[in-house]
Amino acid sequence: MSKPDHNPQQRCGYVAIVGRPNVGKSTLLNHLLGQKICITSRKPQTTRHNMLGIKTTPGHQIIFVDTPGLQSQAEKAINRYMNRAAQSATRDVDVVIFVVEHTRWTEGDELVAQKLRGLKCPLILAVNKVDQLDNKNTLLPQLQTLSERLPNAEIVPLSALRNTNLESLEKVILQHLPEGQALFDEDQVTDRSSRFLAAEIVREKVMRQLGAEIPYQMTVEIEQFSEQNKVLHISAAILVEREGQKRILIGNKGERMKQIGQQARIDMERLFDNKIMLNLWVKVKSGWSDDERALRSLGYKHD
Repeated sequence: MSKPDHNPQQRCGYVAIVGRPNVGKSTLLNHLLGQKICITSRKPQTTRHNMLGIKTTPGHQIIFVDTPGLQSQAEKAINRYMNRAAQSATRDVDVVIFVVEHTRWTEGDELVAQKLRGLKCPLILAVNKVDQLDNKNTLLPQLQTLSERLPNAEIVPLSALRNTNLESLEKVILQHLPEGQALFDEDQVTDRSSRFLAAEIVREKVMRQLGAEIPYQMTVEIEQFSEQNKVLHISAAILVEREGQKRILIGNKGERMKQIGQQARIDMERLFDNKIMLNLWVKVKSGWSDDERALRSLGYKHD
């Protein structure tokens, strides 16, 4: 006599990942998914757009929303765009993960906490980078302080980079997901197009190569994305605001651009599982980062 089919109830829901700039939100999402879809660097404001990361198993589908770091200073249109994107992500989600660093609480953290205090959905406080603590005993007083700041939050200490305690985080998330069928195909890991991902890869390599100023006045526009003879041909324009920035980005005899192109092509071939022919060049588009119309034309718009 055969056993009846066991069909556990599917769970599916949206989980926003929020926090101040440069606290490890994108690294956390990449490691939760087990693959890299979000660009990362040591510089704040690397993430500029909300981005879905979809994790599907036989029992559940978690739809993560990675967000830009919330900024107290939003002088330019692009900074205001990032703040709107981050704040919009907490609406209509089932769970919010607030990422903070182990023993640090900054003005940026307090700004995020203020935005979350009226939250109606469950809140998880992910205390990141605990692997960097020399003395683990210093963590307990910090966890106590955090629980007093946000008494309704469930606290999970972890290290996104080292994959420490991510299973515990996922278990807490699943406790709060509603019952429901998967919303995305099981092999889909993001809602973003290949063109968008290619542009982000180039932008990451620029941010990792350059100093403090240029990365925040630079964006990438994909001008060609086509497959010919089993080779992906990708052409990308790197936009900056001034001629001096263009010279810095190109580097001596084009050496810096060559390095950016080589590093980007390696990541693209890994992501797209395809041979890549990549062409890069630099354009000056004065004032693009403080021009609402220019931002929309470059893809900085809310869906």
